[in-house]
Amino acid sequence: MPSFIADHPMLCAVALILIDIAVWRLISPNLANWKLAARLVIFAVFSAVLFNDGMNPMQAAPYADDTTLHLAATALQIGWWLFAARTLTVLLGAVMMQRVGHTGRLLQDLLGAVIFLIAIIAAMAYVLDLPVKGVLATSGAVAIIVGLALQSTLSDVFSGIVLNTTKPYQIDDWISIDGTEGRVTDIDWRATRLQTSQGSLAVIPNSLAAKAKIINFSRPADMFGLAVSLQVSPHARPQTVIEALERAMQGCRPLLAQPAPSVAFKASTGSGVEYEISGFVPAMGLKRETRNQLYDLAYRHLQAAGVGLLSATEGSTPPAVSGARALLERSSIFSTLRQEEKDTFSQNMTLHTYRAGEMILAAGEVSDHLFIVESGVVSVLLIKDGHKFEAGRMGPGEVIGESGILSDQAALADFSAKTYCTLYRIENEYLKPCLDARHDIGEAMKALLDFRRHAAQALTEDAPVVPVKKGFIQWLRNRGL
Repeated sequence: MPSFIADHPMLCAVALILIDIAVWRLISPNLANWKLAARLVIFAVFSAVLFNDGMNPMQAAPYADDTTLHLAATALQIGWWLFAARTLTVLLGAVMMQRVGHTGRLLQDLLGAVIFLIAIIAAMAYVLDLPVKGVLATSGAVAIIVGLALQSTLSDVFSGIVLNTTKPYQIDDWISIDGTEGRVTDIDWRATRLQTSQGSLAVIPNSLAAKAKIINFSRPADMFGLAVSLQVSPHARPQTVIEALERAMQGCRPLLAQPAPSVAFKASTGSGVEYEISGFVPAMGLKRETRNQLYDLAYRHLQAAGVGLLSATEGSTPPAVSGARALLERSSIFSTLRQEEKDTFSQNMTLHTYRAGEMILAAGEVSDHLFIVESGVVSVLLIKDGHKFEAGRMGPGEVIGESGILSDQAALADFSAKTYCTLYRIENEYLKPCLDARHDIGEAMKALLDFRRHAAQALTEDAPVVPVKKGFIQWLRNRGL
């Protein structure tokens, strides 16, 4: 033992406590192992200093003849018990975090409270030489009084233990507790905290969560259910509706293929018939976007099948018009044509049908005509690294072949029928004068072509390789220094 420490043990003990506090605050939380090692070393040195000077925490403090030194030694010996309790708590916490992760935090807090309680009682018994039985009897009476006063809080604590043991949900799970839906951000000794889809924070007491109906959307993992309900006319044939909704499901790429999405009849009333589309997506964040896309696709495919939603405006298209004329009304590009132009235009459109898997327009082919999808699902295939992959799916109202019409360039992708499809074909010799006369339609098609070119380029080009930084600083970071 160095002479300075032997001559000034109390001063060195206080300095060690201050050093421990400073080190614990200065070392980054990312270096938890280094923090724990530093605390163990400081506690070992602190213990050696006390025992070497005769300040044994298992006995009453020395220096009975000097009141000041006696009180200082008593404080340091009590501090040793608290220091030991804190060190043991941190050590157990590190072990539990490696084994059970964040879910063991509540148990860690409870163990820490028990350890500190034992340390306080031990300090009273050994250092202060108080009768432990009397202390325990008094503390028991106080515990009863405090327990009655904090009954609801204690209920939250023990409910939290049950929730952490049974684990109906964990951190980052999407759950619903009695209708309150959100992502679990924290589970402590009193409450469970959820971040709702609106961005707000919901705090639910553990006692309420333990008794409530809990729905965990994150289990099984990577599979989140969704459902879309639609009401259609009671005069529509059910088989026609179901086939249209099945095409809508096939056109929605975010839906998982397994478990397969499905369409089900739900209810029938005098005013309408309700159907439900249900399926699964791989991430919770896709649910809202997929629901919106699925509803839009259902609307378009039902409209292509001649079935209208009850919420849709009826009578927008006269029942006597042809399929080509009705398709122009629904098209986002050609809907700006005047009524007489639509009548003339529709007479120059020819209907073509394609079976599932049949090629509509191959990549590299310069199209001299434009297709407008009337019904069915069209698959768009791109090539990357010599392999074809599905880049998207198209449905009623969308156009194919605009690159050949506008710029005499080849198609960038393969367009094939994923289901049985019907498309209307417009020859370039008729379409070209229309584009020259109606600049708004030409601009709309150019914007569509530019969007598709940029999308195809983004999907087929290789991601830039981030260069690996080398040097002494990076060497230190790789080793956690």
